[in-house]
Amino acid sequence: MHKNHQTIMHELRDYASPKARLTRMIKSGDVIQVRQGIFLDGKEKNAYSLKSLAAVIYGPSYISFEYALAHYGLIPERVQAVTSAAYNKNKNRHFSTPLGDFYYYYLPAAVFPYGVVLGSENEQSYLMATPEKALCDMLYKTRGIGSIKALRALLFEDWRMEREALLSLDRESIMFLAPLYKKKIFRLLLKWLEGEANHA
Repeated sequence: MHKNHQTIMHELRDYASPKARLTRMIKSGDVIQVRQGIFLDGKEKNAYSLKSLAAVIYGPSYISFEYALAHYGLIPERVQAVTSAAYNKNKNRHFSTPLGDFYYYYLPAAVFPYGVVLGSENEQSYLMATPEKALCDMLYKTRGIGSIKALRALLFEDWRMEREALLSLDRESIMFLAPLYKKKIFRLLLKWLEGEANHA
């Protein structure tokens, strides 16, 4: 899988200048420098799972937000950049790498451990939010929603979600997660879900 700077320097220890050798290998594409201190074998470029790399590039983190919602088919857009939730960093981060863009958004510590599942791609494992958690994470980083009408516009017009898909999510899971974020938008979400349940 990936190698850190120490490992790669150890592998190149027989060269007169391991540093110069590494620079040449990066230039020729034999080695891919994902970010400072993280390297991949260039020959295996397509064998790497971007999902599993996300946590290596910056962590602790798990995949969520737009990338997870698109993965579950909850939003119609195809999301190129991998979006992840990072724990207790208080600062959003972006890493542009030769393999793609990776975005990390801060979340409150109280919500971080819940609603995360282990997945696997190319025999490499990764952590991803459940559909319910990805929705809640997305709502957490949304500003300026003060009414159920505005929330509906956000979900169905801006994000182009399907009402049926949204209502098929696990309500108990959302009811457990929502209060942990301590934001008004979640009270609106629960109120809207309650109203929809009463109409069903």
